[in-house]
Amino acid sequence: MAADQTRRPRSKVFTLANLPAPAERLAVEQVSSLVLECLLEGTAVEIDGLGQFLPLPNGAFEFVPNIQPRVFIAYVEEDVRSALRLYEDLHAAGFCPWIDKKKLLPGQNWPRAIERALDMASFVIFCFSKRALSKRGGFQSELRYALDCARELPPDRVYIIPARLEECAIPLYISKEIQWVDLFPNWDPGFRRIVNTMLEDQKQRQPAA
Repeated sequence: MAADQTRRPRSKVFTLANLPAPAERLAVEQVSSLVLECLLEGTAVEIDGLGQFLPLPNGAFEFVPNIQPRVFIAYVEEDVRSALRLYEDLHAAGFCPWIDKKKLLPGQNWPRAIERALDMASFVIFCFSKRALSKRGGFQSELRYALDCARELPPDRVYIIPARLEECAIPLYISKEIQWVDLFPNWDPGFRRIVNTMLEDQKQRQPAA
């Protein structure tokens, strides 16, 4: 880490899904030049989802990888308050949550950004409610995409976590294979179950010493 821990450098954030270029991202040489320019200015550069380049006092720099488990949060607009609460609680618990309200940038190609966020996620939490089940649109497409991703993982892996926000029926094609958790009537016990499940899965996937 940099020698001066009391003063954090200014930071710029680049999302892999939104690098500004005609074909949606700059050439590798242009990105490298831009990162180097920021570092020489004393500006830290964060590559969303990967880590952060930090300028050092001697003119060098270091890359600090992001090792926090990434958690994608899927919800419908009517449940945004609960989804944002989940985002904040996961962040406070040491995870790296992703939610469109916080991560999508103006002008960004949001369908591709969401697919990339799902591809990079260690876990996906689907916030189920009566509104989510009856509404057509992004929530349903995200669910289908996540199910496709889950088919490529070992059967004992935890990836999709259905979380009920209220009394509602989880679709049979999910409930017959995946156990859900309730975040009602009391939020905290359900949230602790989610956190413990993800921590246990991460622990089991760590390579043996």
